[in-house]
Amino acid sequence: MDKIQHKNLHVNGINMHIAEIGEGQPILFVHGFPELWYSWRHQLLSLSSLGYRAIAPDLRGYGDTDVPPSVSSYTVHHIVGDLVALLDLLKIDKVFLVGHDWGSHICWWFCKLRPDRIRALVSLSVAHMPRNPNRKPLQSMRSAFGDDYYICRFQEPGVAEEDFARVDPAIIIKKFLVGRNPGLFRIPKDGLGRNPKKGIILPSWLSEEDVNYYASKFKQTGFTGGLNYYRAMDLNWELTAPWTGVQVKVPVKYIVGDLDITYNTPGAKEYIHKGGLKRDVLFLQELVIMEGVAHFLQEERPEEISAHIYDFIKKF
Repeated sequence: MDKIQHKNLHVNGINMHIAEIGEGQPILFVHGFPELWYSWRHQLLSLSSLGYRAIAPDLRGYGDTDVPPSVSSYTVHHIVGDLVALLDLLKIDKVFLVGHDWGSHICWWFCKLRPDRIRALVSLSVAHMPRNPNRKPLQSMRSAFGDDYYICRFQEPGVAEEDFARVDPAIIIKKFLVGRNPGLFRIPKDGLGRNPKKGIILPSWLSEEDVNYYASKFKQTGFTGGLNYYRAMDLNWELTAPWTGVQVKVPVKYIVGDLDITYNTPGAKEYIHKGGLKRDVLFLQELVIMEGVAHFLQEERPEEISAHIYDFIKKF
């Protein structure tokens, strides 16, 4: 870990922190919620040892990167803009892209907005989601899953933050990272920060040191930046209208765990396995369903994920 270099760069009007190691063809790793560059620590070390330049930023709103206050500063255009500006600053023309969770969602849009900058994509957990031109996403989610669905609970500014603030950030990090219930993630009215004294047993792949790193950064920034990605979903829907129906036209490998909540969301398996994903992702080359694996697969199965990434990108 001490070989990983850390830099603070000015891109797209914000200060961005990146972690970087290695030389060779560049790979850009894009994290999700509630994560950081640190989520890719295993892949940074593994892929750099195989001859790649591995780069993992803290996205806007996270860690040591700036946290713009307005929800309207967290659209896919802003975040893809940050990543394009980062590549420009680093003088990188084309990059291998690896995303997880919200990072995957950003990567899908990166491929639709600027396919000229992408060699290939490895998407973890979150499949491509086509834009429904007839209804905003939050309306669809409230109708299908109810107001206690976690994305709906995250919408009102300050409410989730107040809930999370009831306990040490380490408790919140643990509740997210160790969850293995593949059902819909619901947050009751009394919040996620309830039962703070209830013990959470860490799995072998996650240490107290890991949790404390995440917690220290979220204690510094709060959770609002990350939550703003959810709060900008309807705004994204409005702004991306011109790209309705646009296919992803870069080579793609998609990997998901069979216990992942995103894979078990109603309708997801049908879309992934019955032609929808292949229709919208024109050059989908590999589809991997990992058995007994939950949402944070790059941390739960780091060696396997690194091998999956390498086996795919070495072709290009």
